[in-house]
Amino acid sequence: MFEIKTVALFILTAIAEILGCYLPYVWLKQGGSAWLLLPAALSLGLFAWLLTLHPAAAGRVYAAYGGAYIFVAILWLWAIEGIRPSVWDIVGGLVAMLGMAIIIFAPTSDVKV
Repeated sequence: MFEIKTVALFILTAIAEILGCYLPYVWLKQGGSAWLLLPAALSLGLFAWLLTLHPAAAGRVYAAYGGAYIFVAILWLWAIEGIRPSVWDIVGGLVAMLGMAIIIFAPTSDVKV
């Protein structure tokens, strides 16, 4: 159950970050309203807060999160931007998730030097 909650938290975190970056993109590149910056800022604040909910050391969380971010960005490409990922996009996203799992779920001693 811990693993499912951890992966779900990483995915939610990635959605918050991508949304927080996508809304300014819509404003700047697609002629959206400047009001999009308000939910973008809130989403990026949520992203930062969600990262703090992991019990692992911050550096490990950031490293593992990168894998989840890649996977969710590929899903975003498909679901939001309407661009079907290639087989290589999907394989790369799955490899990134495997890397995330190795980093966050492997036994560690967390010894500070």
